[in-house]
Amino acid sequence: MTAQSGVVGLAPPSKLNFQYQRGGGRETLFPLEKQANHPRTDLLLPLLVNERKVNRLFLRMDLFRKAILHPGHPQEFALQTVQQAIRPQKQVKLVQDENQLLENILRTLLQELVSAAVQSGEAIMKYGESIADSDIYLGQIPRLLDIVLYLCEKEHIEGGMIFQLLEDLTEMSTMRNCEDIFGYIESKQDILGKPELFARGKLVMLRTCNQLLRRLSKANDVVFCGRIIMFLAHFFPLSERSAVNIKGVFNTSNETEYEKEPPEGSSIDFNFYKTFWSLQEFFSNPSSLIPAITKWHKFTSSLTVVLNTFEAQPLSDEDGNAINLEDEASSFSIKYLTSSNLMGLELKDPSFRRHILVQCLILFDYLKAPGKNDKDLPSETMKEEIKSCEERVKKLLEMIPPKGKEFLRSIEHILERERNWVWWKRDGCPPFERQPIDKKLVQDGNRKRRPRWRLGNKELSQLWKWADQNPNALTDPQRVRTPSIMDYWKPLAEDMDESAGIEEEYHHKNNRVYCWKGLRFSARQDLEGFSRFTEHGIEGVVPFELLPPEVRCKYQAKPGDRSKRAKKEDTKGSVQQVEESQIATPASEIDVDGNKIDPDASAAAAPADADATAAASVNLSQGGTPTPDEHQKLQNSDTDAGGLEAGQIEAEPGMIDGDTTDADVDLDVVT
Repeated sequence: MTAQSGVVGLAPPSKLNFQYQRGGGRETLFPLEKQANHPRTDLLLPLLVNERKVNRLFLRMDLFRKAILHPGHPQEFALQTVQQAIRPQKQVKLVQDENQLLENILRTLLQELVSAAVQSGEAIMKYGESIADSDIYLGQIPRLLDIVLYLCEKEHIEGGMIFQLLEDLTEMSTMRNCEDIFGYIESKQDILGKPELFARGKLVMLRTCNQLLRRLSKANDVVFCGRIIMFLAHFFPLSERSAVNIKGVFNTSNETEYEKEPPEGSSIDFNFYKTFWSLQEFFSNPSSLIPAITKWHKFTSSLTVVLNTFEAQPLSDEDGNAINLEDEASSFSIKYLTSSNLMGLELKDPSFRRHILVQCLILFDYLKAPGKNDKDLPSETMKEEIKSCEERVKKLLEMIPPKGKEFLRSIEHILERERNWVWWKRDGCPPFERQPIDKKLVQDGNRKRRPRWRLGNKELSQLWKWADQNPNALTDPQRVRTPSIMDYWKPLAEDMDESAGIEEEYHHKNNRVYCWKGLRFSARQDLEGFSRFTEHGIEGVVPFELLPPEVRCKYQAKPGDRSKRAKKEDTKGSVQQVEESQIATPASEIDVDGNKIDPDASAAAAPADADATAAASVNLSQGGTPTPDEHQKLQNSDTDAGGLEAGQIEAEPGMIDGDTTDADVDLDVVT
């Protein structure tokens, strides 16, 4: 075996010949020259057989070397190469032993290509790259990976083989070469993410990416780390439990180092400097604030000092315009510098202030997060302090130029989505995908009987059962609470207010159940409003006290109209009383003078006087004042018709002559 630059490769059989010898429970390799003088001549035949196996291995590798140099698509020659090298039992799919043999061949070939690339000094992914006739041919290693990926995609070989080769390749490469390798992985992520390949290689790919992240520097290789994390987010589904922090563990190892002693000649307030950077200790581990009251008091006092400083030194629009957000994004660093000499400049930086204030909002959002145990929830005093501090932080974010309000809305939207993620994680990360429900055709003979309920449906039966278990529930006076008319019609009155800007389709008048209940309440508590339903509809039932002046005038009647309507209703009531008295009077009655009236005579006189009574009634119903002759005729007809009581006859002139009284009543109603 040969080792160069830390990479182990196998030399061709012509340069180095190997033999197997069993010893110590494993197989070891020895050159043939050392086996020639071996005292055990009975082991010579097995050693020669093993030599043939090694030679056959190199012959099979030669077949794949030729396939790598083939310019066509892997579909044209990949399967034929595997059939020549392995000679499988099945023509298009390898069994387990054959897959293991092919994997050993490919891993050995990959190791040899990496060793050759290191010796040549070229980049691994560009080794063997050539340009001929304006066509660019890929390097040998990408070509080998393409062939294996095609075979895995078509299920000719085991699907996890391509992931194993990628893991070996990243382990044998430097970080500069790993960036090129990962670029190849990103270009093939749609194929690698297919279900037939993803199920076989997701754990290997996760292990490969995690190893790369451990080797990278979080401070210097921020972009590369972000590419790996974005690939994992695309490669794994949203409901993958390994991609989320289920337990909510914080990275407490990320400590912010700052100066503990003031430097000589410093012109800044060093106490403020230490107070400011001490907040990072609480930001890195928010869960430590709730159980320790002393820590919470220390945090709030330090935060108050910082917020007071931000409020006392607001930033102007010039400070905001001096910062180019696009240039800042290109030179973004994962952490700010903590030198005391830079404190004055950092306080004038809008992005620096936003960074600190957003950290405060994230911490407050964590403390208010739902679903915790009682011991992990903040107390009432802590909730009030959190609310007041949060309001101050949001006001400061609005004041920071440029586009402070837009920035605050974006942060609030992000935090709102984060709360949904918190709920999802605490529910056990249920999958977002829902499998379609297959509607099975049920035969007529096997139809499932519908359940029969005692009171017709499930809800009523449960309500009845609940009432049996709680006999005092139905007799509780607090069970039924009828709202007042003012409270009930208040939502509809708000809909009728044009200044509210509520669209027509969202008005309560479109809710038929709401209108029906309201009419029942008005019929019991507000007859005057209930009477307006026939003229103005459901909106006319709303009490005038709830309506604004411009809307009230549409539904409030004029004084003259209401006076006429009152006279009409009173006249109808008096005529109705006359008719009821005529029906209720027995056959033998006493007239005004106290004499009995003959029923036959009354019956004969009734048709003759009916026309005069009807005419007088019509005249009264139209709201006109009767003349003295008409009034006399009305009295005579009533007396001849059957003799009303004296009180009833005397009440009618008062109703007729009481126009002034009705007008006064109408005016009182208006005022």
